[in-house]
Amino acid sequence: MSMITPMDDKGIAAAAKALRAGELVAFPTETVYGLGADATNDHAVAGIYEAKGRPSFNPLIVHLPSAREVARYAEMTEIGHKLADRFWPGALTLVLPRLKKDRLSKLVSAGLDTVAVRVPAHGGARDLLRVADRPIAAPSANASGRLSPTEAAHVAASLGEKVTMILDGGPCKVGVESTIIDASGDRPTLLRPGGIAVEAIEDCLGVTLLRAASDDHAPKSPGMLSSHYAPGLPVRLNVTEPNAGEAWLGLGDCPSATLNLSPSGDLREAAANLFIMLHQLDNPRFSAIAIAPIPETGLGLAINDRIRRASYL
Repeated sequence: MSMITPMDDKGIAAAAKALRAGELVAFPTETVYGLGADATNDHAVAGIYEAKGRPSFNPLIVHLPSAREVARYAEMTEIGHKLADRFWPGALTLVLPRLKKDRLSKLVSAGLDTVAVRVPAHGGARDLLRVADRPIAAPSANASGRLSPTEAAHVAASLGEKVTMILDGGPCKVGVESTIIDASGDRPTLLRPGGIAVEAIEDCLGVTLLRAASDDHAPKSPGMLSSHYAPGLPVRLNVTEPNAGEAWLGLGDCPSATLNLSPSGDLREAAANLFIMLHQLDNPRFSAIAIAPIPETGLGLAINDRIRRASYL
């Protein structure tokens, strides 16, 4: 089992030292726990792909402590500036043109001329980024394609000794991954719905986002594979009456639900609980996981995206 360490000053200092040495460190953000490595170190970045069993054509998100740091590695477009000013630090990832002479490993972009970057809102994560003094590549800290981790114990159960250290900052507040926007061109494109509602982004930009389809061959960002975020059990969507033997994950008025994402129907609460509850229901005593209907508005868009990819068998 990997070492779980409190995310205090001592733990952050030890984690930063490990990252600078090319080792893998899991740490919390406001979205999910990330599996971090020095994004300038080819060997360290390759270690992420190895530990996760992640396809090498699937790009990684580079985490930075401030928007000012982004300019060292990517070209901040007009669209990027608007979104960064409004939503950073926060659960938003921007895909931007890579600078020709940046120090980033080519592996983080999987051969593309763009790079996905984010400034997390989690204070402990930004402290780690500042102390490490490195751009940190960090996909979700779980085996590729499986449920994303929102607690330190989820990371330990999924990756075990493949990680040098797990910083424990408690449960993640948002609970789903960041929204990813391609801001590299003239028209902003939604690559993955997530912790920032699409409606808020469209309101900021004053335009309707283009929507990218799933891509199993050359995705432009993480989260675009058709099968992803999957528990071990089969998953059924939009279920109002579960079959015998199924776990039923409810939302709103579902008194017989095995677990309820939010009895009041609050989509923010539901997003924060999604992966925690899927982990709890991914149990051999059930035959499958049936999920109640989720509205396709606000954070419901991100929740449904994760559920559909989990059910793609």
